[in-house]
Amino acid sequence: MITLSSDFGSPYPAAMKGVICRATDARIEDIAHDFPRQDVRAAAFWLTQTLPYFPPAVHCVVVDPGVGTDRDALVVRAGEHALVGPDNGVLLPVARELAANETDTADAFEVFTWAYDDPASTTFHGRDVFAPAAAAVHDTGVDNLEARTETTPTDDYVDLRFPAASVDGDDATGEVLVVDDFGNAVTNIPGEVLADRFGGTIEVDGRDAPVCRAYAAVDRGQRLVTVGSHGNVELAVNRGRGDEAFGVSAGDTVALSL
Repeated sequence: MITLSSDFGSPYPAAMKGVICRATDARIEDIAHDFPRQDVRAAAFWLTQTLPYFPPAVHCVVVDPGVGTDRDALVVRAGEHALVGPDNGVLLPVARELAANETDTADAFEVFTWAYDDPASTTFHGRDVFAPAAAAVHDTGVDNLEARTETTPTDDYVDLRFPAASVDGDDATGEVLVVDDFGNAVTNIPGEVLADRFGGTIEVDGRDAPVCRAYAAVDRGQRLVTVGSHGNVELAVNRGRGDEAFGVSAGDTVALSL
């Protein structure tokens, strides 16, 4: 299997699929092509929430603001998975997740640069560099990356890590990592801080909000704080947009008083 993820929208992913289909008979699965445009951290976060549920595969990821520059192309081996994409950090958080799932060690992954000739386009490496690389890695096999002339092991790569929240007694401070399509503002504050507080209220940036296990626990249009499927504190509205109701967007600081 080869999975595809990008911020391309349409129709660019179709060209990548065409390249892969001409090179291999691998099954192709789309993860998403509507990641926030050129937002490496948001794409990295959503990959950690999706790729660990897949069986071993080659994951081609193209969110690449530096396309056409001298940034490297990478292949990352994480357990039985391989990740193919640009050297801008987008692959590293999910590589740790995949490695930890299979080896119990988050840093048990290996990074290779992928050498390529001058592509046909300096603006579409998804088609001309990463899709062919994903097909080649699939056919070579994850365990045989060293056998390819294009791969060189490296310790020099962009290492993206999500910021850690601060929890001090009854106060927690973090930031909004992403806002999903429903308007739910996903923070980096661990959900454990809300343990035993469901059914009560807390202050979010100085304003009270109920702590609920489900969106529908409050009336339609009402604000709430919950723990999302990702395990982090989430600011939401029942059938509304939490980002608007709480006045936050990705990157904003959030302060909880518990």
